[in-house]
Amino acid sequence: MIKTKKRGLLIVVSAPSGSGKGTIIKELLKKETNCWLSVSTTTREKRDNDIPGETYDFVSVIDFQKKIADGYFLEYTKYADNYYGTPRKFIFDKLEQGRDVILEIEIEGANNIKKLIPEAIFIFIMPPSLQVLKERLEKRGTESKEKILKRFKQAYKEINEVSKYNYVVINDEVDLAVNKIQAIIMAEKLRVDRIEEVFLNSTEESIHEELLSPQKFNNDDIKDKLNEK
Repeated sequence: MIKTKKRGLLIVVSAPSGSGKGTIIKELLKKETNCWLSVSTTTREKRDNDIPGETYDFVSVIDFQKKIADGYFLEYTKYADNYYGTPRKFIFDKLEQGRDVILEIEIEGANNIKKLIPEAIFIFIMPPSLQVLKERLEKRGTESKEKILKRFKQAYKEINEVSKYNYVVINDEVDLAVNKIQAIIMAEKLRVDRIEEVFLNSTEESIHEELLSPQKFNNDDIKDKLNEK
């Protein structure tokens, strides 16, 4: 009886560095086969666990600036002295195909997306505590103490931006966090504003007319109509 919009959901996921959003998204993609992760472009240095083309599209500052000039990005921002950008064409192509698109981007980038596409879904991943966040950043072993301190201060600032998001998910257990995001996706797909059309077949229309008739209706007549269907 209901026809819903085919267009996919645009899901923006942000979190302070070290909150585990990458791990959550990786596990989410295993369960939500209709989801597609948009690969952001960045100028930051590649880490040992990075896979070019999967975690990020790594480019030089010069190449990044050229892409800006070419209108390649839907939005871009500078975070922790590095550029990050969201590709435009791939995202809209996937949405039109009915795929749900996940953007794993920083706070400023999310704010840019909100101005451009306010109907997108904004999810903030929160660490269980700042102490746990500090331990996760130190455990990486990929950055100097100065850079860790800078990221920690940035994280503290970002947590105060949570009110700008639609949902907040605390990452105390990865599986539980993934389940919560799945529930969010399901709820969003059941929203009334995604309904394009409500339609009835001839039998349902005739029952409707029968109920509206000023004459007393017969339950047996309605049962017969339903059985005909």
